[in-house]
Amino acid sequence: MQQKIALITGASRGLGRSMALHLAAQGVSVIGTYKRSADEAAAVARAVESHGQKAVMLPLDVARTDTFAAFADTIAMTLQSVFGRSTFDMLVNNAGTGQYGSVEATTEEVFDAMVAEHLKAPFFLTQRLLPHMSDGGRILNVSTGLTRFTYPGRAAYASVKGAVEVLTRYQAQELGPRGIRVNVIAPGATATDFGGGVLRDNPEVNRHVTETIPLGRVGLPDDIGAAAAAMLSDAMHWMNGVRVEVSGGQHL
Repeated sequence: MQQKIALITGASRGLGRSMALHLAAQGVSVIGTYKRSADEAAAVARAVESHGQKAVMLPLDVARTDTFAAFADTIAMTLQSVFGRSTFDMLVNNAGTGQYGSVEATTEEVFDAMVAEHLKAPFFLTQRLLPHMSDGGRILNVSTGLTRFTYPGRAAYASVKGAVEVLTRYQAQELGPRGIRVNVIAPGATATDFGGGVLRDNPEVNRHVTETIPLGRVGLPDDIGAAAAAMLSDAMHWMNGVRVEVSGGQHL
């Protein structure tokens, strides 16, 4: 059986790192991207390799659509040189940052940054990479629980993620003839360094959010990584165009 390969953006830390390791544990090799820390990326590559899978980490700023053509060329070369293949099987559009502010205070610069990272990237990077994806492959976009429930100060971020959920349905419809299924995962409150790590590092914020979750705690990266790996697995081969929230039932 041919080795499966997943391309995960933002794989050097947080949710992307957890996704990479859970997929590696399922026998999937990983091409990951990182923006800043080559050391963190190398550590993830070693962890993937400890599961007996191949790993390659490549620099990419997903806000720079002008670099996507060259990145796609690098992917094509990497597939041939490292894996002896011309295609990969899974794409996870995960990379991005969180910038928060009220509707009144959010600047156009911040809004545009959210659009670039969280909407233009999964649209145009996917577009560039489709020629290098296997028919019958799968795409997983990353949204947020904030498209269903609201917290003040998250309007720009949540609005753009709402657009990602609509994009997911269109991708699923249009890529169906190639057998490519496209779904979106919506994490609830998860303790990572995202948004400055306030949920992870501030006990008062953590306690307040925990009170909204029936299962009695905030999420951990492995909660999301395991769910993402399950959604990408062969067991979910008939799931397509679906939003799956992984939040412990936050704000039911």
